Order: sequence, then structure tokens, then C-alpha cells
Amino acid sequence: MKKIVITGGAGFIGSHVVRQFVNKYPAYQIYNLDALTYAGNLENLRDLEKASNYTFVKGDITDEQFIYELFQREQFDAVIHLAAESHVDRSITDPLAFVKTNVIGTVNLLQAFKEVWQDNWEGKRFYHVSTDEVYGSLGETGFFYETTAYDPNSPYSASKASSDHFVRAYGETYGMPYVVSNCSNNYGPNHFPEKLIPLCIHNIINKKPLPIYGNGKYTRDWLFVIDHARAIDDVFHKGGNAETYNIGGFNEWQNIDLVKELCKQMDVVLGREAGESEQLITFVKDRPGHDLRYAIDATKINKELEWSPSVTFPEGLAKTIDWYMNNQEWLNNVTSGAYADYYEVQYK
Repeated sequence: MKKIVITGGAGFIGSHVVRQFVNKYPAYQIYNLDALTYAGNLENLRDLEKASNYTFVKGDITDEQFIYELFQREQFDAVIHLAAESHVDRSITDPLAFVKTNVIGTVNLLQAFKEVWQDNWEGKRFYHVSTDEVYGSLGETGFFYETTAYDPNSPYSASKASSDHFVRAYGETYGMPYVVSNCSNNYGPNHFPEKLIPLCIHNIINKKPLPIYGNGKYTRDWLFVIDHARAIDDVFHKGGNAETYNIGGFNEWQNIDLVKELCKQMDVVLGREAGESEQLITFVKDRPGHDLRYAIDATKINKELEWSPSVTFPEGLAKTIDWYMNNQEWLNNVTSGAYADYYEVQYK
């Protein structure tokens, strides 16, 4: 039985990847390694708790000795690495936390994987999941390609760029089989509500202001998280060694237009008058180093691995709204305590 450890598997993207692999591959033993920080939530995986091929392990990838002992004991055949500090705003406030988790934590995993197999790499793989933010910012035209030079502008993107380089360095230096993917902005069920879409859904429900940075013209490509989990499955199983795959939704939206579409759909769902929720939009002071536009060219994964998004953005947004409306207990649980304090500091 193949043993696969998925790091950050209780987080937003990770929980969907864990579910994809546990349900689709009963012959695999899936280990979910997560430190359960503010964004890790085992409620995301309640439905898998009794699955015979699923094991949860609480642990921090920055703990070198713990990671080494875990890998020696379990002899994982593959790593799918999603554990990361991921919120740009938080990286501006506390960049060292991002260096510790995203850089040191990644190297700990690489080193432990190398020590276990000692160059006996047959049937092994280290899959590193990264972000399009490593490429920097685009103007009004153009796209990020797998060959685009790195140009990170925030502590978050710089830490992810560094981790990408270490993965490739271990591949070149030690022959470790690896693959890297860089994805665009994810959205969908289980998203921690510090991010734009779940934050706005929560605030619309409660008739609170919808904070939009600057003039709202920042443009992002949006990827439905379940489609991302499918893409990770394809890259893991069919992607070439030492290859990079950009994963995007073919789905560019300016922030202001996205929030207006969200308001429109929420007004229908909540039975409010058309335009009522849009009145909650509030423009706030821009954050430092805010990249103007990200846009992924996902032609490579589309042609080589035959992957494509399953939903348009309005369709995916409707599915996302339905999930949050049907899981308001989950939403209430994660919008209390420390999150409320953070929200006050960030958007006051």
C-alpha cells in the first residue's frame, strides 16, 4: 500500500485534496499532517474520520526532530506539500513566521524525505504546491507562464519563491523526483473567512461593511478549490518529474466586480432587494506592495494532463454561497475569538 503524507491537510485547500485522495484511492494510506493553527480545522474532514485509509497526525513542519522521526517511522512513499502560511496581510505584519513555516518547514520535509530513501527514488515523489504570486505583478495584459521569471513583492510570495527554489535544488542536487504547481486564487467551501470571498459572505449575512482595498481594480484569476484538488490529483499521478504546472481558472475578475457579483447573488439567496448588499461596500486604505494583476496561463496542464475547470466563476460562486448558507455553524465557529481581534486590527 502506497503511503502518502499530505501536509496542511486540515486547511482550506488541503482538506479538499485529502478528501479527493482518500475517497478516490482506497489502496493508498493517506496521512494528514497538520499543526492545526488558526486556519487548520478538523471539522473540514468530519466525514473522513472513520475511513480505514485515513490517519491524522498533529505536528508542525518547523519541528525538525519531529518531522525526521515521523518520516523514519512511517516511510512515506510520497509527499504532497500544502502546509504554509498563506495570507499576504499577515506576512506584512509578521514576515518571520512565513520564513519559518514556508522556507524552514519545507526544507525540513525535503531533508527528512531524502534521509529516508537515501537516493533510492524508485516510485517516490515530492509534490510542492505553490502560488502564482511568486511571479510578481502583471500590467493590464499578459499572463504568467511556467517559464516566467520569479519576481515576488510580498514577504509571503518571497517565502514561497524560496521554498520553490529549495524543492528544485533538492531535485537537481540529490536526484529527488519532484513536481511543482503554481495556482491562482482559490475559493469555495471551508475557506477561512479572512480571505475576500468568505469574508464578504459572512459580512453580507450580518450586514457589516465589505472592506475593499484601494479602488477595487486589483485583478485576480479565480480557481474553484474542488477543481484545484482535481488538478493536484492529475499532476501527482500524470505530471512529469522536475516539471512545473500552472493551475488557473481561466477566470479573471477585478475585486470590485467580484464583490458586486457576490452581492447580487447574496441578495437573491437572502431575499433582499436588488442592490441592498452592494451598499455595504467600503473602500479601505490599500496594503503595501499590492500587486495589480495576476493571470495564469494554464495551457500546459490543459493540453498535457487534460485538466480544465468544471465550473464558471458565477457557477462556482453559487456553489460556494450555498455551502456557507448551509454551514453557518462552521462559519460562526471560525469567526470568533482571535479572528475577531485580527479583523479589528486589519480593517479598522
